[in-house]
Amino acid sequence: MTVAPRRQPTLEEVAERAGVSRSVASRALNNAPHVSPAKREAVERAVRQLGYVPNPTARALATRQTGAAALVVSGEDPSIFADPFFAQVIVGASTALEDADLHLMLCLAASDRGRKRVEELLRSKGADGVMLMALREGDPLAGMAEEAEMPVVFGGRPVGAAPRWYVDVDNVGGAREATEYLIARGRTRVAAICGRLDTEAGRARYRGYRDALLGAGLEPLPPQEGDFTEPSGAAATAVLLNQHPDLDAIVAANDNMAAGALRTLRAAGRAVPADIAVVGFDDLTVAQVADPPLTTVHQPITALGREMARMLVAVINGYDPTPLILPTRLVTRSSA
Repeated sequence: MTVAPRRQPTLEEVAERAGVSRSVASRALNNAPHVSPAKREAVERAVRQLGYVPNPTARALATRQTGAAALVVSGEDPSIFADPFFAQVIVGASTALEDADLHLMLCLAASDRGRKRVEELLRSKGADGVMLMALREGDPLAGMAEEAEMPVVFGGRPVGAAPRWYVDVDNVGGAREATEYLIARGRTRVAAICGRLDTEAGRARYRGYRDALLGAGLEPLPPQEGDFTEPSGAAATAVLLNQHPDLDAIVAANDNMAAGALRTLRAAGRAVPADIAVVGFDDLTVAQVADPPLTTVHQPITALGREMARMLVAVINGYDPTPLILPTRLVTRSSA
């Protein structure tokens, strides 16, 4: 009688027995940094129990891990990380990376100097993987990411591209739902403050607005561009009031610009929502404390950061996850 050879346990089984992620188990086995003593001991115990023998090739790869992942934002102002949107992304990403025992590095990359630092990071493999956000059309970071020898996950799709790994929200559907809500309440002269048109979010949210109006047999107005800041929303609203005095609703591509719209409307003596209704996008704290509180499209920002990091960890561990689109929902308040 021939006895079949005993199957060798896998690294995944070691990780499961130890109660840690695959990446943590790999780093523990190879004496890599950033593994807590408790988790290292749990992995060593699982190895003894299962009789696991490390693969030499896998060991060579694992010893090159840095124990860190980078979040790269295409922006020049360091205060961007204090923006409530990016702050929530960071919270979500850091929580997921902590579960994988990976440190989070923050990088800005819009100036030539900033892009050079990121390029060096990608070429030197100074991190186990990178998450890219806030890319604009033609941003050289997109090309750098394609050539990088490390995993890269996009937060939001770049304009005109569909990278292998990305996490995004339903920008079109969210803006369409907000506009349909206004139309259902009798608003017929609806304008859009669309955000930067060299970003996919700015374009997609305008498409959602346009689709809703065309579906209702109404004429969309040309996009009024802002840069996702409160002052740009205030300035865009002033232009809209001058060009379209019969305006009765505004859909803004984020809450900051919607708050700017409220400021301009108040200064112009327009009552909200009696004269002009206003809807935002994001559901940030500013939407709750605005006067009046903003009806807005809720997007799961913390989940966006968390899922980006989870996807990156999966790629680092050798998996090939599919892109993920997170749902949005309308939150109604007093502004519309």
